[in-house]
Amino acid sequence: MINRRHLRAALPFLSLAIVLAATFYVQPRTMSYFGLNLMLQYAIPIALATIAQMFVITVNDLDLSIGPFVGLVGCISATLLLNDPLLGILALLACIAAYGLVGALIHIRNLPSIVVTLGLSFVWLGIAVLILPSPGGKAPVWLKAIMSFQMPWVPLPIIAAILIGGIVHVALMTSSFGVIGRGAGGNPKALQRAGWSMLKTKMIMFSIAGFFGVLAGLSLLGLTTSADAHVADRYTLYSIAGVILGGGEFIGGRVSPMGSVVGALTLALAGAFLIFLKISPDWQIGAQGAILIIVLAMRALITSGEARR
Repeated sequence: MINRRHLRAALPFLSLAIVLAATFYVQPRTMSYFGLNLMLQYAIPIALATIAQMFVITVNDLDLSIGPFVGLVGCISATLLLNDPLLGILALLACIAAYGLVGALIHIRNLPSIVVTLGLSFVWLGIAVLILPSPGGKAPVWLKAIMSFQMPWVPLPIIAAILIGGIVHVALMTSSFGVIGRGAGGNPKALQRAGWSMLKTKMIMFSIAGFFGVLAGLSLLGLTTSADAHVADRYTLYSIAGVILGGGEFIGGRVSPMGSVVGALTLALAGAFLIFLKISPDWQIGAQGAILIIVLAMRALITSGEARR
């Protein structure tokens, strides 16, 4: 008999396989290198934003500002980083540091992360609009070269997703700091009794989230080649949905790096699948939400079965 715990862990991969099979059925020509590369071209920034969200969720918080933050990074990179690389790098480092300070503020003042990050989203958006009032700018040549690189046999987004998920899995699930980070979400009181600082842990986890947010913004700019303050507004919902689709939970420090990346790939493929079905973009978010609800219902069914046993 299949272990229900293993079945739950396999659920994100099963969801991806179902969406992929449905896409191939609707549009057989996508079953090729070019087709997969085209469908998954935006999977890398979505996966990186999802990983950023995952680090915040690991410590029982939620980031409602990651989408505008990714847009801000794009605006900084298409202007400051392009024209003055040193100033651009300092600005991006300041963004990462700001994320760490937000984690400290949330912990010290015991503020709801949803409220703080919601307010922060307007700050990120406002700064982005000040830097780039209208869509424009240009991606650095080296960034466009990286994001347009053609891997042999397997498309770059698939290779990148495996590397992102694998590296984060090793760092978060097998390292000593990973244990501390997940412990901050699972049992913060025990962590404090063991002598670890919750303030320091949250600052580091939020800073790592900011780092991956910067990578998401850079990769998105490399794909779009120009910046827009609103280009990644939907990434906030995508990142949360990706973590949950991947088996993560809002409390308890229960997350899955590989599952989160697979969840991001599923969302990227779902968007392409809905386009092939000629569903209006206005309905696509609702359809992707329906996929999330179905997966959560299946997870709840598996969990209830475990409880009965």
